[in-house]
Amino acid sequence: MVKALYGLKQAPRAWFNKLKHAFLKWVFVSSVADSSLFIYRKNGQVMYVIVYVDDILLTSPDANFVHEIVHKLNVDFALKTLGSLKYFLGFEVHRNASGLHMSQAKYAHDLLVKTGMMDSNPCSTPMAIGSKLTFEDSALFEKPALYRSTIGALQYLTLSRPEIAYSINKLSQFLKAPTQLHWQACKRLLRYLKGTINFGIQFSKISRFHLECFTDADWAGDIQDRRSTSGCCVFLGSNLLQWSSRKQRVVSLSSTEAEYRALAQGATELAWFRSLFSEMGSLASNPIFHARTKHIELDAHYIREQVASNFVKVQYVPIEHQTADIFTKSLSTSRFELLRNKLHVTAPTALTDSASGSSQNASVVSAFTALTDSASGSSQHASI
Repeated sequence: MVKALYGLKQAPRAWFNKLKHAFLKWVFVSSVADSSLFIYRKNGQVMYVIVYVDDILLTSPDANFVHEIVHKLNVDFALKTLGSLKYFLGFEVHRNASGLHMSQAKYAHDLLVKTGMMDSNPCSTPMAIGSKLTFEDSALFEKPALYRSTIGALQYLTLSRPEIAYSINKLSQFLKAPTQLHWQACKRLLRYLKGTINFGIQFSKISRFHLECFTDADWAGDIQDRRSTSGCCVFLGSNLLQWSSRKQRVVSLSSTEAEYRALAQGATELAWFRSLFSEMGSLASNPIFHARTKHIELDAHYIREQVASNFVKVQYVPIEHQTADIFTKSLSTSRFELLRNKLHVTAPTALTDSASGSSQNASVVSAFTALTDSASGSSQHASI
């Protein structure tokens, strides 16, 4: 079975098809927006199932229904049921008085040990304010493989640490030929993680399903190719669902053009979430949106169509309230900590292991929590 899953090129597809057919047999619906998500909505019962290779998360307000599906899975597959979710794919999940806290503390700890930074002195921000790294700003770093592996590991950490997204985006641009200054910037980021190793995203119970997106752009922020950096973050109520920091593909001729491109990116993210939530039954159905719209190459005219159709409402955000600012540039300590708090990246507080929770990743955990927090349901984590 191990050889079949991990040793053959076609095995993952065959395995997923077999698992998918089993869920379809039990009247689950395969999500169009996310192929790894299966949805059951019938006779007042609701369940969401997320599949990652041979790891499965199930969540439902009805604990008995969870046990019923686990039993059915166990008939067709060899299951190891791990009970209520606490650890999944490097993520640590805990319930507290406010809702759910998700972090990667152990993953961050192992990374600091691997890089020899566990005994380093912490710093308050992941990147020095006004930092302008370039391709040939100093001598080449003598261990480029170490730099690349560290950046690769840090990229996975951004799934629960959105406040380091800009730093990772910047440092990832020098993987081909990292210099001494690039490695020093990387070590500063590791020192920041040392001081905030237990930080993660707090998801709170919500009663209002309101999607809100912040976008920002640092016009011509790259001093070498003059491309702008776009920042975007999407909230469901007060809960952060998605975030990104990326360099724009073309040079913008004005700050307005750069902002327009960032806004178009945010509109596509909202479209994808509307499609996903329509399938989950938490928003009114809208057949115009499809998962593929998230990946279409868009120009500035797209956002005009969205506004004209009343699918997107654009509002000016003063700089002091612009949450996406943290994804476009390095900031002062006070500004960085203010925006980090707006992202609900905090240390865990009042953790209780007795309560049960469910999460898969930053894009869906809040929706799952919000849909089940009103009931005294139980979530199960099963590993095949």
